[in-house]
Amino acid sequence: MAGSDRTPTWIVVGRTAEGITAARVDDAGAEIDRRAVADVTAWVGAVEAAAAPRWVWNDTPSWYDPLLAAGVRVSRCHDLRLSHAILRDSADVTDATALRAATEWDAAASDTTDVAPTLFDLDTTPGSALPDALDDVLAEFHRQRTALDAAGDRGRLRLLIAAESAGALVAAELRAAGLPWDAAAHDALLTEALGPQSAPGGVPRELERAAARVRDALGDPGVSLDSQPKLLRALHRVGVLAPSTSKWELSEYDHPAIEPLLEYKRLARLMSANGWAWLAEWVHDGRFRPVYVPGGVVTGRWASSGGGALQLPRQLRGAVRADPGWVLVVADVAQLEPRVLAAMAGDTALADAARGRDLYAGIVERGTLQTRAEAKIAMLGAMYGATTGDSGRLVPALRRSFPRAMALVDEAARVGEDGGVVTTRLGRTSPPPSMQWRAAQARAGEPDATEGDESRARRWARDRGRFTRNFVVQGTAAEWALAWLADLRGRLAALPPVSEPDAAPRSGTAFARHAHLALFLHDEVIIHAPAGQADAAAHAAVEAAQTAARLLFGTFPLDFPLDVRIAATAQKD
Repeated sequence: MAGSDRTPTWIVVGRTAEGITAARVDDAGAEIDRRAVADVTAWVGAVEAAAAPRWVWNDTPSWYDPLLAAGVRVSRCHDLRLSHAILRDSADVTDATALRAATEWDAAASDTTDVAPTLFDLDTTPGSALPDALDDVLAEFHRQRTALDAAGDRGRLRLLIAAESAGALVAAELRAAGLPWDAAAHDALLTEALGPQSAPGGVPRELERAAARVRDALGDPGVSLDSQPKLLRALHRVGVLAPSTSKWELSEYDHPAIEPLLEYKRLARLMSANGWAWLAEWVHDGRFRPVYVPGGVVTGRWASSGGGALQLPRQLRGAVRADPGWVLVVADVAQLEPRVLAAMAGDTALADAARGRDLYAGIVERGTLQTRAEAKIAMLGAMYGATTGDSGRLVPALRRSFPRAMALVDEAARVGEDGGVVTTRLGRTSPPPSMQWRAAQARAGEPDATEGDESRARRWARDRGRFTRNFVVQGTAAEWALAWLADLRGRLAALPPVSEPDAAPRSGTAFARHAHLALFLHDEVIIHAPAGQADAAAHAAVEAAQTAARLLFGTFPLDFPLDVRIAATAQKD
């Protein structure tokens, strides 16, 4: 197949009775030919080198992970599982009947008993039970092409699917290469914060000391600090009437128990999330290899199904250390979501406040609000729908200064409260309200509806409005990040490999001699690069950010400035 005189634009892979089989498909969707593949790794490597087609498969990890383990990388793919979820639910797809009927391609269904989906609930999970027979894979590919061809705005949907599929490749590569991690440094950091490692089931010294201080301040030597109901009762008895034990709620109170309690919670979180048990499970041979779930959140944000990949505690960044002769290039974009909001809304006033500087400081310089802290609280309140407290007090000032941006999120909230759906810049569509939500709204309109029925309906409508308000912003920010990752991945792959003596073998065959992405955290990337290519990798990150902005927002005058640091560790100043 690789030697044919026709360029294999698409290659669909699946299984038949004979084993793994591949079919070439042209841009019109017609099958050109098919062939059985005996040695998949060698064949994919040869075809990729000759033609760099777009590989079509049911689920990226199941196909790409073995290739990466053998040192074979591909440049492009079309992930049918991820694309199915986007097209099935997209408001831009005029007829999704065939896609919705193909339930065997659905990921795990979300819980329809929820009033409104939370922005952080897992919505899709990779499935090993997806169809993998070649004819079934081809049938789904044709369903998706048909849906795309008839879509109302197929250009942006095509870009979204390409970005989502590229993200799937990045996620697999991040796990294969791993994040350089110094286990000894991690152990030292834990020992410094918690005291020496205790026996299994024991409590580290500093955690026990913090717990004793809390109990002394509460006058309750037996209170359980890990049971919220019991801890709240103990707090209420001493006059701390916090509604929850969250850091933000507790910080509002002045009591001797608060400082040690916050310290206890910090140490307990470190112990449970990234303590010695985590270190033993997730760090091997100098690498942290978490499991990413692209599109794992309803907005399109990534999630993690193992290792806590999307959280890197500040106190542990010192354990992230480049291999000898290599460096870490850490790049993150400031105020990603507010910048995305400005570009989506075409709000030149907000764009002017953000251009070339800290966006919140720019809002203050315009005279909209008095302090940077106020600007941040107000902007987050506008995007997340806060209507009380400081956010509720400050948001009206943003409406006066930035009416276009505020109108966009206000309209998204109104649509959600009315039971409608909203879409991101590239066409990802929010889930519709659940049957329970619709029933509550209908009940409130009945002649015999009680005050409780009406109150519940209003509350649930507001909750849904807050969800759709942020969906459009968080989802579009996730699309910008995907475009950034995809372009950066290509730029890094184009850098020349280093010689064998300068390699980083623990990154695996595919990445030992190449600068590569090592971690992704929503608005931050860490690149592991040979020291001699540090500046080139940093430049690639900046150029990729500019490309992502052009792809999503054209010539709108807004920048996405990166804070780029080159160092041996990921420790921030």
